[in-house]
Amino acid sequence: MARINLLPWREEQRNQRKTEYLTIVGLCAVGALLVWGAVHWHFNERIDYQNSRNEFLQSEISKLDVKIQQIRELEKEKERLLARMKAIETLQTSRPIIVHIFDELVTSLPEGVYLKEIAQVGPKITIRGVAQSNARVSNYMRNVERSDWLKNPSLDIIQTASEDGRRIASFTLRFEQSSPRANTPEAEGDA
Repeated sequence: MARINLLPWREEQRNQRKTEYLTIVGLCAVGALLVWGAVHWHFNERIDYQNSRNEFLQSEISKLDVKIQQIRELEKEKERLLARMKAIETLQTSRPIIVHIFDELVTSLPEGVYLKEIAQVGPKITIRGVAQSNARVSNYMRNVERSDWLKNPSLDIIQTASEDGRRIASFTLRFEQSSPRANTPEAEGDA
């Protein structure tokens, strides 16, 4: 029988299969690396794109924050101006009131009563004065009650003393200012 040695052929075939296998494994590894690189690059691009969008949004938000701050400052300025306008309007409308109050003080003042001091804090008015008798102070209070511009008189202090042989009564009287326009039904209907 003839002896044929198939070992080198098998060895060559084994080497060829091994080479093919390593080539396929290498190609698969290169393909996997390419796919991984492409996926990695794609996601990095998506992350960079989203970061750029976030930066744009942050810059727009900061611009809007500046505008919101400016709007708040304008609203504060508007409130200050409205308060000034209201104060001016109040002063304009209340300007003639003091004239009426002084007129009422004079017209309601009976003979024998003298005023020394007048003080006003808001609508509250305090008067210090002297009178020849307690009855004249009572008469003054009744006159104040009848006044359209003065209301709620209350006597705080009345002291009787003798000065130069005459008897005088020192008094402190408090009352409030009022506006007859605010008390009439027509003014309430206008308001």
